[in-house]
Amino acid sequence: MQTDSSPALIIFGEALIDAFPLHNVVGGAPFNVARVASCFDCAPLMITRIGNDANGQLVRDEMQRFGMTQCGVQVDDSHATGLVQVHTDGMSHRFEIMPDQAYDHIDAELISRSVQTAGNQVGPQATPVLYFGTLAQRQPASRNALLSLMKNSTVTKYLDLNLRDGQYTPDTLSASLSLADILKVNEDELQMLVEKFSPATDLTLTDLSAAPRRAILFETLGQLLILFRLKAIIVTLGPHGYVYMNDTGQKINGYQSRPEPLPVVDTVGCGDAFSAIFLVGLQKDWPTELTLRRAHEFAGAMCAVRGAVSADMNFYLNWKNQWAAAGHEKK
Repeated sequence: MQTDSSPALIIFGEALIDAFPLHNVVGGAPFNVARVASCFDCAPLMITRIGNDANGQLVRDEMQRFGMTQCGVQVDDSHATGLVQVHTDGMSHRFEIMPDQAYDHIDAELISRSVQTAGNQVGPQATPVLYFGTLAQRQPASRNALLSLMKNSTVTKYLDLNLRDGQYTPDTLSASLSLADILKVNEDELQMLVEKFSPATDLTLTDLSAAPRRAILFETLGQLLILFRLKAIIVTLGPHGYVYMNDTGQKINGYQSRPEPLPVVDTVGCGDAFSAIFLVGLQKDWPTELTLRRAHEFAGAMCAVRGAVSADMNFYLNWKNQWAAAGHEKK
């Protein structure tokens, strides 16, 4: 799934196992993004750390299934592959994220070798895009490794906030926002940011068809852009779409008051699917409005699939062929 001309897409963070009562599923938001992006010829370099154990082999098997390079995978003999215990109670689930896992100990020195190796594999590269989140920054080793990857680099930094209760600190949150170029949040995360950084703002996301509410929203996004020196913010609104604003004042309103009903099997990985396609659009130089529309459509389709990624590779091939046929029309 790689081509010699593909520019680099670097994905930093956790690859882990979601342990359900009767089965294990390979997951982790960054790994979900990397797997999807690999299906659209973006040759992602997944930088993570796994244990020297059976769960680590499951991660490797998934990378092989998606045709991904494994040169960014570090193996830890002292810490286990990341694990999330999924506790079920009827139709509800509770997720228990295990502490001190292999992905908490990503080694900075090994990263530089991985980046060089990946560059040699895919040939000359454009300025890369770096995806990161907050979970893999909960321990100093991986947090410092991420900072070393960013240091003295012109990489475009895409932050998918993906906040998990008890797995980040206020300092990590603020630092991540200040490091990012592009911020992607869902509506709950945006509300949290507003409460923390702009508590006087009367933000309502329930009905953006009303012009005054849209005006307050975009004014709020403008304030966050300035506060953290961001280049762009994306807010995903589930089935209702998305909004986007950048530092040049471009505003894209993808809000739908009455979205077309879609079958929903589960919403696991839908936000990751959105991020993956947005990154694909950056790599392929699609117009921003087209990229956002495709990301939303693809994320909606992913909600009709059980789990964070599809087991059927034709699912991705059909979207790839559809978009190739449509071209990069500006719409």
